[in-house]
Amino acid sequence: MPDSLHAVLFDMDGTLVETEQYWGEALFALARRLGGRLSPAARRATVGSSMRTSMGIVYDDLGVTRSEEQLVADARWVEDTTAGLLAQGITWRPGAYELIAAVREAGLPTALVTTTPRHVATLVLDHIEAAFPDGPAFDMTLCGDEVSARKPDPAPYLQAMAWLDVEPSRCVVIEDSLAGITAGLAAGAAVLGVPTVQQVPPAPGLTLRDTLEGVGLPELVEVLAALEPLPQLG
Repeated sequence: MPDSLHAVLFDMDGTLVETEQYWGEALFALARRLGGRLSPAARRATVGSSMRTSMGIVYDDLGVTRSEEQLVADARWVEDTTAGLLAQGITWRPGAYELIAAVREAGLPTALVTTTPRHVATLVLDHIEAAFPDGPAFDMTLCGDEVSARKPDPAPYLQAMAWLDVEPSRCVVIEDSLAGITAGLAAGAAVLGVPTVQQVPPAPGLTLRDTLEGVGLPELVEVLAALEPLPQLG
């Protein structure tokens, strides 16, 4: 186990598995139910956000007003529709399975931290866990309905780090969305970003790659090193 790296925390949708398209299909379908058409820009803005934030983006894009009761019903409809699509099959993002396997083999503590609510996330987690029949893929999992605040707030990652009993500055967070990357950096971790839908600007402590292919323990240690301050001269 690398001395400097104490834990790895993973996002789920769009980072480990190809599920973002299902959320997109459900949101586009909701827009049609509301009598409009969701713009591609609005869809990109919803990536990695909570359902409440996503509903606000959809409503603003369509120019509609919905009551709190209607918002809750719309969010549940999107979740249920997405769950139905997930049941059709889930595929890994390139390099994701291999990276989880490498981290597990190294004995590093792991967490999965997702904005997706537990009842939907379980469909994906069952798929992931089935790929690791010799034990759990993660030491803990934390879903969007189990936290005090959602990404881009750092609370989900801080909660997971506290459970793992690790210092944020010794953690690498792996994310695909701007909201998730922002949350990881705000928590004090180094972040490996693999964005696929959104544009993500450079930031201190952030390493960007196209995919997780070819990423192993040495590469994660390099990501962590980018967070550490340079030694004093003289």
